[in-house]
Amino acid sequence: MRYFMYLFFIICLATSSNAQRAATIASAEVSFLFVNNDVSGTLSGFTSTSVIDTVNIEQSLFAGSVDVATIDTNNSIRNWSLKRSKYFDANTYPTISFKSTDISVKEAHIQVQGVLTIKDITKEVTFNFVKNKNQLVGKATIYSADFGIAVKSDRLKNKVDIKVVLSLN
Repeated sequence: MRYFMYLFFIICLATSSNAQRAATIASAEVSFLFVNNDVSGTLSGFTSTSVIDTVNIEQSLFAGSVDVATIDTNNSIRNWSLKRSKYFDANTYPTISFKSTDISVKEAHIQVQGVLTIKDITKEVTFNFVKNKNQLVGKATIYSADFGIAVKSDRLKNKVDIKVVLSLN
C-alpha cells in the first residue's frame, strides 16, 4: 500500500510539474506600421492553437490568425479601401495566419521562424520575441508586395513593420 501511495505521489508531482511548463496565449495585440507612408494600424480577431513551453521554449508551437475585416488605421475610408479586392480582399481571404517552423534562443531574444500566409500567399518570416513578465513581444518586417499587396510600385517602399504582443496565461 505504501508503494502505491508513493507511486501516486510521484505521478501527481510529475503531472503538476508538466502542467506548469505549458502556457497558452490568452490574448494578443497585433499592430503594424506601413513605413513609407507612416501609416500605423491594428488587426484583431486573434485565434490561436499555440502551446508555449515556458521551460524549453524551443519545443513550443506558435500558431494563430487574425481577422482581416478588423483592420483599423484610424481612417474609415482607408480601412474600407484596404479590405477591398485591390489590397487584402477580406471577402475572399478573411484571415492572415502564422505558424512556427523553428524556434531558437539567440542571446536575449527568442527567434521564431515560420510561415505567414496573406491572400493565400505563404512566405517565410522571422519574429524576434523578448519576454516581459507574462508577455512575449515580437517584431518582424515584411514587404506587402510579396503578398500581392503592392501599395507602391517599388517593392522596398512596401515595407511593413509588425509588432505582436502575446499575453500568456
